[in-house]
Amino acid sequence: MNKLTVFILAAGMGERLQPITHHIPKPLLPITGKPLLQSILEKVTTLPVDTIGINLYHKKKIIESWINQSEFSKKITIFPEEASLGTGGALKHAEALLSKSLFLVHNADIVSDIDLNDVVESHVSSKNLATLAVHDFPEFNTLAVDTYGFLKGIKGTRRVPSGKTRKVAFTGIAVYEPEFMKFLPSGTSSVVDAWLNALAEGLKIGTFDISGVYWRDIGTPSAYASMVFKELRSDGEVVYVHPSIENCSYVEMDGYVVIEKDCMLDKDVSLRNCIMLPESRAESNSRYENCILGPDFKIDLKENEIRELSGKDEGQLIGTGGSERKYYRQKRDGKPVVRMQCSDKDPDFKRHIEYTRFFTKHSIPVPELKKVEPDKMTAIFEDLGDISLYSWLKCPRKQEQVESMYREVLDTIIVIHSISGEHIADCPTLQNRVFDYEHFRWETDYFVERFVKHIKKINVKNPSVLHEDLHRLALKADSFAKTVIHRDFQSQNIMIAQQGIPRLIDYQGARLGPPAYDVVSILWDPYVRLQNDTRESLLHYYIRKMIHTSDKRFNEEDFRGTLLPCRLQRHMQALGAYGFLSAVKGIKHFLKFVPEGLRLLKEDVTLSKGEYPGLFALVAGLEE
Repeated sequence: MNKLTVFILAAGMGERLQPITHHIPKPLLPITGKPLLQSILEKVTTLPVDTIGINLYHKKKIIESWINQSEFSKKITIFPEEASLGTGGALKHAEALLSKSLFLVHNADIVSDIDLNDVVESHVSSKNLATLAVHDFPEFNTLAVDTYGFLKGIKGTRRVPSGKTRKVAFTGIAVYEPEFMKFLPSGTSSVVDAWLNALAEGLKIGTFDISGVYWRDIGTPSAYASMVFKELRSDGEVVYVHPSIENCSYVEMDGYVVIEKDCMLDKDVSLRNCIMLPESRAESNSRYENCILGPDFKIDLKENEIRELSGKDEGQLIGTGGSERKYYRQKRDGKPVVRMQCSDKDPDFKRHIEYTRFFTKHSIPVPELKKVEPDKMTAIFEDLGDISLYSWLKCPRKQEQVESMYREVLDTIIVIHSISGEHIADCPTLQNRVFDYEHFRWETDYFVERFVKHIKKINVKNPSVLHEDLHRLALKADSFAKTVIHRDFQSQNIMIAQQGIPRLIDYQGARLGPPAYDVVSILWDPYVRLQNDTRESLLHYYIRKMIHTSDKRFNEEDFRGTLLPCRLQRHMQALGAYGFLSAVKGIKHFLKFVPEGLRLLKEDVTLSKGEYPGLFALVAGLEE
C-alpha cells in the first residue's frame, strides 16, 4: 500500500454533549484515562500514514496544546478554523494537503473495531472516487445503496434513488481519491453535498460494509457513558481509577465506576454506575447513581442506557470472567437477584447447588440460594453486587484497610479449611472429589499445552526431563494433608458486598486438597500484587488462626513446606487458564495478567531450581 494522508474531523461543538463540552472538547473526552483523540491517532498510525491533518474550532487551544505534547505531534498538521466550516469546508480548507494523495477521513467522535486497512484496500481495488465505510444501524440508516454497494442517494436530499436499494448508515470513516477535492466548494459546506455532486457527474462512490463490527459515536451523554462502560467490560473490568487518585478509602462502589484524573472524593461517598470526569467532586455523605459528574454539573442517566442488556425476558448479563455459565441480574419481589443459567450438560450445575447448601449450613459466606429449577438448569441466587476484591482494590486505600480486608478474607478460608471429616460426609459429592496426583498433572500439562506451546509458541526441548520434574512435583503435592479447599480462591472470586463484607463465589470447583493451594492463590495472586511484608504478615495471621482453630494440631513448619510446591502448581494452572481463555475462548483481556503470573512463576522456579531443573530451564527462558 502506498503512503496516504489521514484527516481527522475534530472541530465540532459537541452541542448534544453539553454541559460536558463546556469543559472538555469532545475529542479529548477520556475513556478510562485515554482521550478519544489519542485512541483514534493510535489506530490511524497503524496505516502507512505520511501526514495527519486535524481541523480545530471548538476549544481549539486546548486540543492544540494536547496535540503538541503528544507522541504524534511531528506527524500532525493543524488546520484551525475561525468559524466552523462544516465537514466539506474543513476538507477544502486543507486542500493543499489532501490533493497530493489518497486520503482517509475519520470523525473524532467515534469508537469502533473497524479495520482501517481493510477499508483502504477495498477502496484501492475498487477504482472508485470514494469509498464510505457503512453499516446497518437503524437509528442512522440514511444512505441508499444498490445491490453492488454503490451509493445511489441520501434520505432527505434532492437526489432520489431509482431502482432497488437498501438503507445503511455512514460510520464517519471514508477513503477518497485526491480528485474528490474539486467537488468541494470554498467556504462552509457539507461533504454530503460533494458526494451528490460527484454522483450527478456519473462518478462512483462505493461502500465498504462493516455491519457487525463494534461502532459507537459519543454524540450524547448516554452514548458516551454506554461506550465507556462497554470499554470497561471488554477489558474485563468494572472499575477504573486514574493514577492521580491517591486515596479513596471511604468510597463504596457498585456497578461500573470510573474516576478520572484529579477528581476529589470526600468521606462516605457511594458510587454506582457513575463516571467522574476530570476535576469533578463527590461530596461527603452523598450517593451518586447512574450519572456523569463534572466540575459543576451532574447528568442523570437511565440504567438501561448504560448497561448491556441480554434481552427483555432474560435480564441484564453480568460478570466478566471466563465461565461458560451465564449470570443475569433480575428483579424478584422488587429486589435484585442473580439468575445462573447453565447449559444442559454442565456438570457443575448440580455440584454448585449441593455445595451452596453445604457451605451455607457451615456458616461459609456464599450467596443465598433462593430457587432451583433443575429442568431448566437454572438457579436464583442473592445478588452480591458487582465489586470483587480485585475491583475494590482498584481504588487506592490505606494499608491498614487493605490488610483488614484480607484478614477477613482469610477468616473465611480458615472456616472452610477447618471443616472436619465427619462434616464432609454431609456432602458426598465434595467428599469424593479429591485434588490428587492426576489433577495436579492435568494442571501442569494444561500449562505446557495452553501457555508454553499456544501462547509462547515454544516447543519443549527436553520433554522427558520436564515430564520427570512435573511427575515428582505432582507426587509431592498429592502427599500433603488434605482438607476442603475452594481451589480458585483468588481476588476475582471474592465479592465485597454491602458494608464491605467479603463473600465467596465460583466455588463449584471445591475439592479435598492441600490448604496451602488456597493460601497461595490469594496471597500470590496474579491479579493483585501484594508487598512482601504485607504477604508475610497475612501469612502469619493465617497460621496463627489455624493453630488456634485446630487446637494446635496444625503444624506451621509442615504447612510452610507445602507453600512452594503449591505456588508452582497454582501459577502454572493460572497461566494455562489465561492461555486457554484468550486463545480458545477469545477472551483477550486475560492476557494482561500474564506478565504478573509469569513473574510469580519465575520466582517459584528460582527457589526450587535444584529440585526441578527441567522446569526451571523452561520457565527461565520464557519472556515476560
